[in-house]
Amino acid sequence: MEAIVSAMRRRHQHRPCAILETSAKYPGTKTDLLLLNEVGTDMIEKKLGRAITDFIWNVVEIHSQLEDIHTSWAGLLGITEPQWLILMAITELDDGRGVAGIDIANKLRVHPAFVTNQTKNLEKAGFLSRRPGADDARFVLMSLTAKATTEIEKLSKRKLALNSTMFNELDEKTLADLNAALATIAKNARLAARLLAIDVS
Repeated sequence: MEAIVSAMRRRHQHRPCAILETSAKYPGTKTDLLLLNEVGTDMIEKKLGRAITDFIWNVVEIHSQLEDIHTSWAGLLGITEPQWLILMAITELDDGRGVAGIDIANKLRVHPAFVTNQTKNLEKAGFLSRRPGADDARFVLMSLTAKATTEIEKLSKRKLALNSTMFNELDEKTLADLNAALATIAKNARLAARLLAIDVS
């Protein structure tokens, strides 16, 4: 497209209004210019489509690598990868009063029944404490035990080194901008998923 436009500019550089004059003499020229515009638009759409495809595959690869990393951390504690993520979710969400299973499920995008089953196993292993909610005894609130906190703390230096490797050459502003963009994409993806589910149902 750029080559075509450059050639047209070289051809008419001594006549600023050459293209307009030619359009008046030859009706087909206006159509040709419109076609050139459509070609340019098509090329832009193809480049955007390529960028979106590359982004999706990068997300797939990152997700796969993170699963491997989480599995390794979990192995050091003798638990499974989903159980490790539950511990991380509680660490993130707990404000000192404990975390409800539904909040953990929403954080991890899993079914609440799965969280209930896994947290019972974590409790048996001594990593979680479960107690009825003060406001509503039907809700069980979960917190990390001293054992879990100690074991996770032992991994802090390794986690810091790993994060330094993963996010090498990315400063705080770059990560903040990236997180903002990803948050927007995540919100739009949830909407797209709901619309697709409605469409195929």
